[in-house]
Amino acid sequence: MPMPGYVFRDGQPNPDSEMQEQQHGLQVAASSTDMRRVSTSTSSAMNTPASSTTDSDHPTDSHALANADHDEKGAAQVNEHDKVKNLGWNEHPKEIPGLVGGLDNDDLWALVRRFNKQMYHVKATKEPLLAGLDLNIADEDEFSPDKLRANVERLYMTVIIGLMGFGKQIARLRSWREPRRTGAFAAVYAIAWLLNLLVPTFLTTFIVLIVYPPARPILFPPAPLALVDSNTGGVQSPAAGVLGSHDSATGAPEKHKGEAVEQEASNFVSGIGSIALSSATGKHEQGDPDSDPLNKSVPDPTRLAMAGADAKTAASGGTPSEHHDKTKQPMEDAMWGKMRPVMHVVGDVADGWERFANALSPTSPFPKERPRLVLASVLIPGVAVSLVTTSAMFVRMTSFGIGVGFFSDPLVWRGLDWLNTNYPNWQKFLEIRNSLLKGVPTDAQLTITLLRIGEANKAPLPPPPSSDQPPPNKPKSLNGDELALDASNEEIHSAIHEDPAEKEAAEAATATTAGTEGKPKHRHGEHILGFFKGTTKTGVETKLGVDVLRAKIGSTHAKNHLGVLPKAADLGPSGPVDFKGRYKGHRGWINISTAAAVPCVSWSNEPSDGTGGAVEHTIDKHDKHVAFKVPIKDIQELKKVGGLGWKAKIVVGWATGKTVADGLEIVDKEGNTWKLTAIQYREELFNRLLAIGGQKWESW
Repeated sequence: MPMPGYVFRDGQPNPDSEMQEQQHGLQVAASSTDMRRVSTSTSSAMNTPASSTTDSDHPTDSHALANADHDEKGAAQVNEHDKVKNLGWNEHPKEIPGLVGGLDNDDLWALVRRFNKQMYHVKATKEPLLAGLDLNIADEDEFSPDKLRANVERLYMTVIIGLMGFGKQIARLRSWREPRRTGAFAAVYAIAWLLNLLVPTFLTTFIVLIVYPPARPILFPPAPLALVDSNTGGVQSPAAGVLGSHDSATGAPEKHKGEAVEQEASNFVSGIGSIALSSATGKHEQGDPDSDPLNKSVPDPTRLAMAGADAKTAASGGTPSEHHDKTKQPMEDAMWGKMRPVMHVVGDVADGWERFANALSPTSPFPKERPRLVLASVLIPGVAVSLVTTSAMFVRMTSFGIGVGFFSDPLVWRGLDWLNTNYPNWQKFLEIRNSLLKGVPTDAQLTITLLRIGEANKAPLPPPPSSDQPPPNKPKSLNGDELALDASNEEIHSAIHEDPAEKEAAEAATATTAGTEGKPKHRHGEHILGFFKGTTKTGVETKLGVDVLRAKIGSTHAKNHLGVLPKAADLGPSGPVDFKGRYKGHRGWINISTAAAVPCVSWSNEPSDGTGGAVEHTIDKHDKHVAFKVPIKDIQELKKVGGLGWKAKIVVGWATGKTVADGLEIVDKEGNTWKLTAIQYREELFNRLLAIGGQKWESW
């Protein structure tokens, strides 16, 4: 009987992860051509059925994992019938059952929320995939400030938060507040130093941490990030005043897991932007006069960016005009031209960190043992070499390598020319995602696989719950006895709870403010801003009213603006089969029929029966009318589009305080484009269309 976790190919085409290796002459072992291992351990959370599958059935490892038979199943992994199951769309989170086996719903929703912010535009590709996983970032991915912001936020939530945690673990060790643990580390270090075995000891420790996860909390006991003082290693009161979350730097309260660190990431980017704009406009509050009523009345010029910089130059006697400053336009063009590589570097760093995290702590349905064993196998030769290498040998080898690298430039270039000629894509094989971490997903690739699991079982994953109301200002549950911190339960209780004196002061301030609401202070700046805000709101409403008239006479642009500010009648339950949205300005429903013979996406003026069955086209205008129907397998491109331009969206959001309903463009293989606007659940519609078909996607 074959070992569990293998798929017999029976001579079918090889997957993309191996096609490139054969094209470049790389030899594949005979055993690997007979079977493909999806999981390398019985401890994996899935077993793939031993049946042959063609490359067209499962074009990527993600598709194969989504369609596999998993040992541990959630509600989205049980295929009972052909109708689409509603697992709790528009329901309270507590009423939704566990969706994916081995993964908490809050963790799943955190992945989906971050996926929604990261994905903007995807295209189907037929290029072979070296690592077997799709949804990689395209090399020609266009730059936009919003994409850069999303990548920097990912960098904060992965790299920066991870380094914070590492730094606080080091602070705890150095503080001797946990004497047994610090003493054990010191004793091992001293013995290794005396025996001249420091490097082997470090490498062996890394191998143990990689291969044996239970060793991690023993050597490095976890503690809430905001509760540990980075200077003393002891207990501190969180910056938010209360320990409402365990994985954020401030400890701010959150309604759903992961929201606090996501808000921190957003504020981190906003803070960088504020500092940059303040520098560009010459903000120097220390030089302002002590009393200047006019200065307090005018808006902050840092919000005006380059216009504020020009105003500062003019006020200083300079000439900000482009006719006088010939460097302005070339410098702006050069800076914007270099932003795409910068954005890619930030994204690659975040992707690499996510891959390492998913290799060390894999999430079902991805293999659990194989990535850790691969990482450990790289370090084992280092242990063997370090045991026989003396410090003098190491210095001599290092100096020899420096000399070879310095004086062998002609040989290096000849070698590179030979590689480029014979193996044009040799650099791709050296990328860590295609070598050491081959088959290990980023968070985005993990999320699309989880979404595909739901679609494979006719059970679309419900969207993350919304957080319209502020989170309660109370500490998150914490067992002080389980914390390996040198602090009593009273000290921990005092640190994680809000200071009663500060709480009383805040309540008194709130009461004072509420009592003086009837006697507001006369602030000219607020009056000016209120006047402009009211005028802008009136102008926006007038413009949208004119668009209604222009749409009736056939203006395409005006039709696309209809419904961008949803009214009460436009709101309501949507999904998982029917989504409220407009096509050419007309109200209607976007239907996804996956239970039909050919899964399609269509638009009609009425909702379907909600089962995901086929939607038929009728000619009678008084009956159900289907404007278009696109087979999902023919979708070539999906692109999120704004309901308004980014500048108009900012103005409308500021003036009206309403959320702008955005749209989606669908492009098929023939190049036909369908633009849907004013979609209430745009992100969920995008995710469903992305996960249903067998396309190999590329992020743009």
